[in-house]
Order: sequence, then structure tokens, then C-alpha cells
Amino acid sequence: MAKKLMKGCEAIGEAAIQAGCRLFFGYPITPQNEIPEYMSGRLPQVGGTFVQAESEVAASNMLYGAAGAGCRCLTSSSSPGISLMMEGVSYLAGAELPVVIVNIMRGGPGLGGILPSQSDYFQATKGGGHGDYRLLVLAPSTVQEAADLTMEAFDLADKYRNPVMILGDGLIGQMMEPVEFKPGIDPAALPDKAWATTGAAGRPPNIVNSLFLKAEELEQHNLDLGAKYRAMQSEVRCELYRADDSLDVLIVAYGTVARIARTSVDALREKGLKAGLFRPVTLYPYPDEALARAVERARQVLVTELSMGQMVEDVRAIVAGRAPVAFYGRVGGMVMTAEELAEQAEKLAAVPA
Repeated sequence: MAKKLMKGCEAIGEAAIQAGCRLFFGYPITPQNEIPEYMSGRLPQVGGTFVQAESEVAASNMLYGAAGAGCRCLTSSSSPGISLMMEGVSYLAGAELPVVIVNIMRGGPGLGGILPSQSDYFQATKGGGHGDYRLLVLAPSTVQEAADLTMEAFDLADKYRNPVMILGDGLIGQMMEPVEFKPGIDPAALPDKAWATTGAAGRPPNIVNSLFLKAEELEQHNLDLGAKYRAMQSEVRCELYRADDSLDVLIVAYGTVARIARTSVDALREKGLKAGLFRPVTLYPYPDEALARAVERARQVLVTELSMGQMVEDVRAIVAGRAPVAFYGRVGGMVMTAEELAEQAEKLAAVPA
């Protein structure tokens, strides 16, 4: 498929279709409305079905039924809409159902505003619903990566029988960039899901459930889930940019902000300041070991996010005092410039060791 100029939201929708997704359940909320809009027109062309649910709560439970029947399915929303889905997401994780959830983050808390934010990091990576569960969380920084990670998300969801979240923001969702899609998948060619509730003719019946009334059984279920989450550690992905030498400042950023940080790093290097970038692509599992190795070469660490400071808590825990960790964030839909970020890094570099 040739490259096509597309919005991030549209690219995510097309990537889902190329990955064999034929069912979408969701409810409109800015700034991700282009995803359901795109899917409503595109899915019928490939024999799929688009359902605008009566609410985000309903959409998350529709996912439960479709995924339980073995179908590749998708939902998308933005921050407060994702909050409404959280009970359903916990049920999906508890029942070990593979679905893909897209969160195009907006400012908060509450209704907040429709401009970009990264303040849902805690919700995505720590489990925004009830109980001990985890989502695989992927954070694209370009439209091409948003498409690639969406396709990969469906494979990861099936591999681990677990919900996977694509965590973007209003900039990733609304910007237009050239994107090329990998060869599409025929849903009929996907591996059989022996656990799915597709009818019991010729085999024992399957039960998809997250209810365990005996304490011993529920404990074992949680232990089994924990073992699965530990196995997910093999899926860590990250990018290092100009960070393979001794550094005055290592900037840590993800998603849209990592794009800004790359420009800051280049500008700082031109001034003779040794700066580098560490970009986690998987926010869960977080690339702890890779970050720890990168920090060994850095005198100062600067974490930057569109939040009041969320990922910075994980970074501080990983760095564990081996280097000072500073934070710079913008909120409310305000986005830092590369110049602002470079200025913050210069101030840190001037601090005596």
C-alpha cells in the first residue's frame, strides 16, 4: 500500500482494519472523533460492523461479548470517556479477553479541555479500574508509529489474552503525516482461539468469566495473571537518541513530547552541551533496565511530560538516586516548545556535579 497523508486518528482506524479488526464499539468524544467517524464508513466496506453505543460504559461491555466470541475488536475514546470504561476494562482483564483500546488524551481533570495532555499515564499504567490487573500500554510518537503499533497491539492482545492500550494525545490524533500500512490480515486466516465462546459442538463448553467465589480459586487466578504480566516484560521497547556517550543531560519523554525533545537535543548538541533522549515506547511494561543503563552515562536527568508529573515517579524509582532527576511539565493543553525544554536542560547542566 502506497504512503497516504492521514490524520493520526484515521491511520489508527485503518491500521485496525488491516490487522483484521471487523468490530468497533464506541461513543464520540473529542479529540478522537475521527476514529469512530472513519470506522463507521470503512468497516462496512470490508464486511465489518460499527456500533455507536449509548455510552462508553456500554461500549466496554460490548467489547467483552465480541472478544469472548473470539473476534478482533476495537474501541477508542478520550480521557473522561476512558474513565467510564474502567469497570469494563477490569472485567476484560479479569476474563483474559484480547481487545485494543485507544486513548487520545485530553486535558483534565474532570471534563478539562480538548487540547492535548499526557495526564492519563497513571490511569493507563497503574490500572485505572479495580483489582490487580495490568494493560500492555504502547505510546506512539508519530502517525506512522501509531499505525504500526495499532497493528501490533492486536497481535499482542491475542498473544497474552489481555487488553492492550494505545496511549496517544490530541496532537498525535489530529496531526497529518504520510503513513504506509503493512500488508493486511484476513480475519479468516487468524489462528483459532480454542478458548472462545463460539459454540460447543464437538468439544466441551468454554466459560469466559472473572467471577471466582472460592478464595483459593481467586487467589490462583490472580497468581496466574501475575505470571502473565511478568512474561510481558519481554515486550519492552524504547528508543535512545544521541544518548550513547557521556551526557550532561538525559531527557526522558514519550509520545508527542519526545518529538519536541529530539529537536531540543539537536539544538543543545549544536551549542556543545551533551544531551540525549530516552523514549519509552512501552509504558507498561516500562523499559526499566534500558533506562537504568542510559542513566549510568548521564550527570543529570530531565523528565518532561504534558502533566503535573506522573511518569517522573517511575523514572525516579528506576534511577534510585544514581543521578538527580528534575521535572518540567506543561498542563491544560499547553505544549512546551523545543526552546523552553532546551532552556530547562541548560539550567540543569549548569548545576555543579
